[in-house]
Amino acid sequence: MTLSISSAHAADISFTGQFAYDNDVEQFSFTVGAPSSVTLRTWSYAGGINAAGDAIPRGGFDPSIALFDTNGVLIGEQDDGSCADVAADAITGNCWDIFYTTTLAPGTYTAALFQYDNFANGPTLAQGFFYDGDANRNFRGGFYDDAGDQREPRWALDILNVASASMQDGNGGEGDVPEPGSLALLGLGVFGLAAARRRRSV
Repeated sequence: MTLSISSAHAADISFTGQFAYDNDVEQFSFTVGAPSSVTLRTWSYAGGINAAGDAIPRGGFDPSIALFDTNGVLIGEQDDGSCADVAADAITGNCWDIFYTTTLAPGTYTAALFQYDNFANGPTLAQGFFYDGDANRNFRGGFYDDAGDQREPRWALDILNVASASMQDGNGGEGDVPEPGSLALLGLGVFGLAAARRRRSV
């Protein structure tokens, strides 16, 4: 299931899900309507309250993010946010969630989410990721962080201050459930359609 929310105003949009294999990559397409500071924020590792107001449990895998422009050219990657921006995991003490902020021009972008050591192969999305096509799929036998701690396949991602966002049908994830960062936006859209229909019928 994929949900896309569009608005004349910028929105914060949350996605949650679970990988099937530890070399999966989940891709998200998002649109920026005006020059904007956009943030990609995960809650997978330490947990917390996401932009949708949902409590995300700690214990998910150590995430990494790669951001690509409209032409599929790599803009930037982040493996770990700083402890000033993301919480420390209650058990490991590590600050290994993502807090990646950059200023983007209007356009459509792709964010790729993956486990920390499955990085982009090169400067374009078409070049894929390090563990693509691994014959064993679970290339390390499961989900482990850099310290060797066992983790869960869950992930949670916020895409903040964008016009719209949707999860692509890629090779990563089972039971992926995107959630609107603001149900008010969805409600306003439904209300607007209902009001327009009522005006036409009068």
